[in-house]
Amino acid sequence: MSEIKDFINNNSDRFLEELFTLLRIPSVSSQQDHAGDMQACAEKYAEFLTLAGADNAKVYPTTGHPVVYAEKIIDPDKPTVLVYGHYDVQPEDPIELWDSPPFEPQIRDGAIYARGANDDKGQSFMHVKAFEYYMTRNELPCNVKFLIEGEEEIGSPSLGAWAADHKDLLSCDVILVSDTTMINEDVPSITTGMRGLAYMEVKVTGPDKDLHSGHYGGSVANPINVLCGMIDKLIDEKGRVTIPGFYDKVVELTTEERAMLARAPFDKQEYMDSIGVNGLTGEEGYSIMERTGIRPCLDVNGIMGGYTGEGAKTVLPSFATAKISMRIVPNQDHKEIAQLFSKHFLSLAPEGVTVEATEHHGGQGFLAPITSDVYKAAAKAVEEVYGIEPVPSRGGGSIPILAKLEDVLQAPPLLMGFGLERDTIHSPNESYLLTQFYKGIESIILFYKYYTES
Repeated sequence: MSEIKDFINNNSDRFLEELFTLLRIPSVSSQQDHAGDMQACAEKYAEFLTLAGADNAKVYPTTGHPVVYAEKIIDPDKPTVLVYGHYDVQPEDPIELWDSPPFEPQIRDGAIYARGANDDKGQSFMHVKAFEYYMTRNELPCNVKFLIEGEEEIGSPSLGAWAADHKDLLSCDVILVSDTTMINEDVPSITTGMRGLAYMEVKVTGPDKDLHSGHYGGSVANPINVLCGMIDKLIDEKGRVTIPGFYDKVVELTTEERAMLARAPFDKQEYMDSIGVNGLTGEEGYSIMERTGIRPCLDVNGIMGGYTGEGAKTVLPSFATAKISMRIVPNQDHKEIAQLFSKHFLSLAPEGVTVEATEHHGGQGFLAPITSDVYKAAAKAVEEVYGIEPVPSRGGGSIPILAKLEDVLQAPPLLMGFGLERDTIHSPNESYLLTQFYKGIESIILFYKYYTES
């Protein structure tokens, strides 16, 4: 451990400057204006991988944003780890809520503040430095490949087909990922499952143009009113989604399995204080941790329609739209759920409006057994760094492409995430603790050692 710590301490300034170079690039995959930034960020990643000692570091085009691939094959007979990460980031909006410019990284109170500091540039860059440690010592214990994509934040629409076309190039024994969170910095955890995602957009249309609300209000269906009423019917008073068939394939956990997950410490008041709410809600009969980890849910992510500018404008809008996501659990199929949603939502439409429902993107959830050698190697590494056995946990978020990669490559994913809830990913003032960044590098280095030994 002392040699690993010396490596990090002696190179920490360089590590941060390299990471900051990546963080300064506004690689927002959802906005076409940033296409040039996506290419620049991919090329910079390939450059850093080459400097770390990787061979064949290359930027590959896809039907969307490019992917970065690199490798170091020391012996075809040794196991191969494929490191998956992503260089694209969420939009910075609302910009006015940032305490510092989102693409000008700063260190404050022991944390890096920038868009992508955690998700996923900070976390994926730990793997580059862990790999560099072994390369500087000529002690890499197994083959390592890197796959860093540019579309995770928009559902990885191009990567599945690209991976299928390059499955021989990507062949591996395990897919190593750092794009998740730990319970907290004192109680480390390893994510053993994640929810999938079905993301929809709906549109309710009434009159063929905006109308004067005084002349027509009360006689013509208002698309915003109708949309709100339809959305209200999607969840019942017990917090359950009302879509017929929605829960048909949800597997109930046993009492023993729920007890194992309940080992994770949870302070309800601290949880509420951390997000500024005075109460919690959700599906009846399940704990807060279960609601966000092992149960599916439905949420409205955005709603638009009518006049939203400064001052007042009395219009009855022509249409209203909403973006709706459903987090799904293993065994639920995102395309089937999208179809069930569309059928049900259209059935809720009253006379006077037309309704459309479109699936944007989605992905499957997955589970990873805690009995595998891969998990045991990761747990041993994390315990050595943190001084406490990690808790297996289930993540509420989604990495839609992982189930696809697992299917194409026939290799299990391992989620060694080091983010924390305090990092506020996807929100203003995203951050990443320096201690987690450095401990992540240590843990990954040790994982390679223990995984190869196993």
